Amino acid sequence: MAKLLNAGNYKTRKGEKYGWKTYGIHLAPFNISGKNVCASATTGCSTACLNTAGRGIMHSVQDARVKKTRRFFEDRDGFISQLFKEIKSSIKSAARKELNSCFRLNLTSDILWERFVVGHFPDTQFYDYTKHLKRFVRFLEGKFPPNYHLTYSRSEETPDELVKGLCASGGNVAVVFRNHLPETWLGIEVIDGDDSDLRFEDSRGKIVGLLEKGLAKKDKTGFVVEPQ
Repeated sequence: MAKLLNAGNYKTRKGEKYGWKTYGIHLAPFNISGKNVCASATTGCSTACLNTAGRGIMHSVQDARVKKTRRFFEDRDGFISQLFKEIKSSIKSAARKELNSCFRLNLTSDILWERFVVGHFPDTQFYDYTKHLKRFVRFLEGKFPPNYHLTYSRSEETPDELVKGLCASGGNVAVVFRNHLPETWLGIEVIDGDDSDLRFEDSRGKIVGLLEKGLAKKDKTGFVVEPQ
């Protein structure tokens, strides 16, 4: 049975210098598998997705992600059962390396893991980015498990006023910028989201600035922001 969790990528491994080991799941994004795991995806984010970054460009890796995604829908109980075992094993593995463990289950998806997994591991940190606005509002309202942190992911369809409102409510909004990160955007402080992927340690009410990568460098939809 193919493993579900991986031990992170270049970005998530940056957290190890801060004492955290991130484990995550790469699914086939959007409806590539025939099942949509990114219900709130836009043209900009789907075009700029990091699904094909690094080893993701390999056909074997893409095939594995598609199979994993189909299994989530077709064998939900088996998928979740295996995931529980892998989470427990990963926690022990990180501890042996004297690292805290955290889990980002939506590396290339936007699934509501609070319904399936997070509550079963109350002492373990989970985090994700999401484009589901109603989901993010529930998080801000304190209706999420306390061990699950969300960062809202801006797209070309996100109104500036919404970004301001979410940050004013104590949420953080991830924004992709071209070439360099500004000190502020829309009057809100921008923090460096590329230093590590540990979004649950960010101070609240901030713009999480990310530099464009891969296919995002060719974006013309407005998904990538041109800093002033």
